[in-house]
Amino acid sequence: MSKSKKLTILSPRAAAAKVIANVLRGQSLSTLLPEYADSVAEQDRSLFKEMCFGSLRWYPQIAILIKQLVPKPLKEKDLEIQGLLACGLYQLVHMRISEHASVNETVAATKALNRIWAKGLVNAVLRTFQREKLALLDEHKDHLVFQNAHPKWLIKKLNDAWHQNDVLAIIEANNQRGPMTLRVNTTKVSRNDYLAKLKDAGIQASKTPNAPSGIQLVSAVDVKQLPEFAAGAVSVQDEAAQLAASLLQLESGHRVLDACCAPGGKTCHILELQPRIASLVAVDSEPRRLIRVEENLTRLDLSAQLIAADAGELDSWWDRKPFQRILLDAPCSATGVIRRHPDIKILRKPADIDKLTDIQTRLLQRLWQTLSNGGILVYATCSVLPEENDHIIKSFIEGRVDAEVINIQASWGKTTPYGRQLFPVPEGHDGFYYAKLRKVGQTTESLATLG
Repeated sequence: MSKSKKLTILSPRAAAAKVIANVLRGQSLSTLLPEYADSVAEQDRSLFKEMCFGSLRWYPQIAILIKQLVPKPLKEKDLEIQGLLACGLYQLVHMRISEHASVNETVAATKALNRIWAKGLVNAVLRTFQREKLALLDEHKDHLVFQNAHPKWLIKKLNDAWHQNDVLAIIEANNQRGPMTLRVNTTKVSRNDYLAKLKDAGIQASKTPNAPSGIQLVSAVDVKQLPEFAAGAVSVQDEAAQLAASLLQLESGHRVLDACCAPGGKTCHILELQPRIASLVAVDSEPRRLIRVEENLTRLDLSAQLIAADAGELDSWWDRKPFQRILLDAPCSATGVIRRHPDIKILRKPADIDKLTDIQTRLLQRLWQTLSNGGILVYATCSVLPEENDHIIKSFIEGRVDAEVINIQASWGKTTPYGRQLFPVPEGHDGFYYAKLRKVGQTTESLATLG
C-alpha cells in the first residue's frame, strides 16, 4: 500500500475486505494487518481486526455459503467482494452486531472498494441469508468442513494422528480467540509483584499453570497499557512458547545457538533465564525479521549476536566453535497456532507438509554437527502434526549412534514416544511440540567437522 493510499480512511469492513482478498491471493495476515490498520480510524481498529480474524477463522464455513448464494463465481480481480461477503456473513452468523447494521454497513462498503456495481449483489446475498439463515445452517449440519471450519485435508490428518476427543479439542480451540499471555522478565520484577502492578492498573490477570514466569490476561490490552512494558518488565509470549528456554538446562558459561530465532521471544527468554551464558548466537533466514528481534532485545536491555543466514548452510555463518546448547525452533505448518494465524486455513496446503519435513530434517542434521559432545538440542515446533514432530525425531535417532532422547518430565502436554505434545487449549496455551536430545558421542563426521 502506498503512502497516499494509507491516508485514505476506510471503513473497517472495506479494509477487512481488502485484507481477506489479499490473503486469498496468497499473502499472510500478519503482513497485511499492520499495513491496512493504518487506513482505518483508530476507534474502528478493534472492529477491523475482529472482522479480519473472525472472517478468516470461519472462512472454510463461510466459503461454502458464498458458493451457494452467489450465482456466478467472482473473478480474481473481484476478490475484494468475496472478502466483503465473508465479512458480512461472519457478522450475521458469529457476531452480535444487529443484522440491520451488518447488512447496511457491508453493502455501503462497496463504494469505498470502488465496486459500486456489486452493491446489489452484496445486498441480495446478505438479505437472502438473513431470510434463510436457519434453513441454510441446518442444511449443512452434517457437512464436515462446514461444521469444523477447517480444510478437509487438515481434518483428515488430525483424525489420522490423534484420538477423536483430542481432534475435537484441537478444532474447538482453533476456532476461538487466543488469550493474551505475558512473560515476566524476572531479572527486573517478580511475577507476584507484576501481578500487583497489573491489578493497580485495573488489568485482570492470573498466573499461568505451567510457565513459571507466565501471566494470562482476562482480556487483551494494548501493550502501551502494560505497566513498565517499554522498560522491559514484561513481554508478550504464549505460555507454550515460554517452556522452551527452561528445557535447555542453561548454565553459566554455555555457548548457545537459537536457530530460526525470529521474532525473538525465545531469544530474549534465554538471556533472561540465564544472564551468565558465555554467548548467544541467534540465526534467522529473513533479515527483515531480525529487525524485530533487535527491537525486542533493545527494549529488554539484552544483547545477542544476530546473523541473517540459512541456519542449515553452516559455511555461511558458523565459526566452527561448538555450542553446548541449541534451540531449533523449526519452520513448520503452524497448525498449533491457527487461532492466532487463521489465514493458515487458507494458505497452507497438503503438499506444504512434505516440504516442511524436508526442511526440518535438513536443519536437524546440519545443526547437530555444531553441538558439542554432551550438549543438548531442543527441537520445537508450533505444529500438532506428528509428521513434523515425533516422526522427524524418530528418523533422526534411528540414523545415528551419537544421539539419545532425554525424557521430558513435565505435567504439561501429552507424552509421545520421543517428546511432548501440547494441544491448543481454549483460554490457555497454544499447540506446541518439544523433543530434547543429547549428543552422547562424536561420529567420524562430527569429529571431522569440528576439527
